[in-house]
Amino acid sequence: MILSLDTSTTVCSVALHTLDGALLGCYELFTERTASSRLTVLLRDVVTHAGYTLSDVSAIAVAKGPGSYTGLRIGVSTAKGLCMALDKPLIAINTLAAMTGQVRSFYQPGESARDTLFCPMIDARRMEVYCAVYGQDGSEIQPTSATILDETSFGDLLATNRIIFFGDGADKARPVLTHLNAHFPDVQVRPSARTVGTLAVQAYAAGEFQDLVTFEPYYLKEFRTTVPKQRVN
Repeated sequence: MILSLDTSTTVCSVALHTLDGALLGCYELFTERTASSRLTVLLRDVVTHAGYTLSDVSAIAVAKGPGSYTGLRIGVSTAKGLCMALDKPLIAINTLAAMTGQVRSFYQPGESARDTLFCPMIDARRMEVYCAVYGQDGSEIQPTSATILDETSFGDLLATNRIIFFGDGADKARPVLTHLNAHFPDVQVRPSARTVGTLAVQAYAAGEFQDLVTFEPYYLKEFRTTVPKQRVN
């Protein structure tokens, strides 16, 4: 089995899959600041409630980012700690690729010569989003980047493709991207360990494991702190 976790955003999500891709359990919390206090409990519960122990797990999978600096740090640290304690391999999955797995099967290729592409977006504050573009088969068309949205964003791709924009960052893109080929589904798509686990099953079969010593979250941008205007002695 593969035990997966995603703490890329405010969602704290864990899932358990068999090595043939069957979902055994998935727990998700949508309240803020739950990863630090609830993540290990959810990981334990999803395994025990499925009738197994942590030692039965074959690998640990984690959403590597992009996303919240603090959330990613908590998720990756927890995953690496479990791998070291249980002597299990670590699998890392791009958060945006996992999000795409939630919606791709609901769309057929576009009409005539237009292909359907998928652009998951995570809010990165102001008019910036973490995003990437994927094809119908899950292939990466445009790599993960921190993008500042304006009316010219994705212009070349929108000229010849229908693009499905989703995720909490898509709310900022909707009033800006007015091209006829830009589509915004009326559903909320959040990062989930459910699809992290689906991709992790494929990665496990391919032997795509991470080095526990050197692996770091995919922060994408450097972490910045603000200096208080008035220091307290």
